[in-house]
Amino acid sequence: MVPSPGRPQIPVVVLAGFLGSGKTTLLNHLLHRSGGSRIGAIVNDFGAIEIDAMAVAGALGDSTVSLGNGCLCCAVDVGELDLYLDRLARPSAGIDVVVIEASGLAEPQELVRMVLASEHPGIVYGGLIEVVDAAEFDSTRAKHPEIDRHLALADLVVVNKVDRAPGGERVLDVVRSLADRAAVVPATYGRIDPEFLFDCRPARERIGQLTFDDLHDHGADGHDHAGHLHAAYDSLSFTSEVPLNPRRLMEFLDSRPEGLYRIKGYVDFGPHDANNRYGVHAVGRFLRFRPEPWGSGDARVTQLVLIGAGIDAPALGKELEACKDDAPHADEHGMWGVLRYVQDPEGDLEEPGL
Repeated sequence: MVPSPGRPQIPVVVLAGFLGSGKTTLLNHLLHRSGGSRIGAIVNDFGAIEIDAMAVAGALGDSTVSLGNGCLCCAVDVGELDLYLDRLARPSAGIDVVVIEASGLAEPQELVRMVLASEHPGIVYGGLIEVVDAAEFDSTRAKHPEIDRHLALADLVVVNKVDRAPGGERVLDVVRSLADRAAVVPATYGRIDPEFLFDCRPARERIGQLTFDDLHDHGADGHDHAGHLHAAYDSLSFTSEVPLNPRRLMEFLDSRPEGLYRIKGYVDFGPHDANNRYGVHAVGRFLRFRPEPWGSGDARVTQLVLIGAGIDAPALGKELEACKDDAPHADEHGMWGVLRYVQDPEGDLEEPGL
């Protein structure tokens, strides 16, 4: 299978968390606030369901059939998952993002491995989202000490029900100490900005910086939005008409700071590979490059968007500026660091941290 030319890969997001943490509530919120994007969901081990983002989210529960054990990583192998993903990733489905809602007893690491092992060229791993019930965090941790390991694997942690937890700030501090380089965001009723997970389909073409304010009609309610969740997120748009030096870019990516959740866009490496631009997709610690030929009318520029919580956007911009290539000739070994993160035709990809 070869991806359709010009069609971006569809991100597959794994949504995990123990029973009662609020995973389905968060998924329903995404359905209602997806901005017109079409979401495909694989719910527990129940099968693939195509969901129109504008449809009633309650239809989700009426469209599933349980296979019994409630554990996707036990009931389905990689080949079967590819069959589901093939249904959702075909162009005729019009799906923009796939969300796998795991069982409350599923093992997130195995689910992530399954997605990474997928040989479907039309999808790309979109990150592990771990949902935590702030009100029951201490008791859940006592019953399921493995939650510490799950948090360490996550790319984004949603600390849900903070309004019900008397020690909400303490829980947030503990979760931050357990989450390794993950962005940690508080939430009530699973309400997080969808653009933190995937690009909402815009009413008009949008190029460059993602704008979280696009999700809200600020003129309609007349109140201060400084306390809204999107105010806690920072984003940076970087454009360069000068090719980037692959060694310098890899040094930047290898040292990216805690809280920098997502990087996406295209990189021009100039003479290091004059025939291709490189799509870059990073979520948490996960990183992948995807080479693709330049189109005849493409402007040869680098365009990147960085999204995170508590990041120093101006400082990151300066670091990216320092990645511009001022060398007169290409270094024949300069691309080796990049090529480590390019998936080969057999589907193999080095995955640090898993």
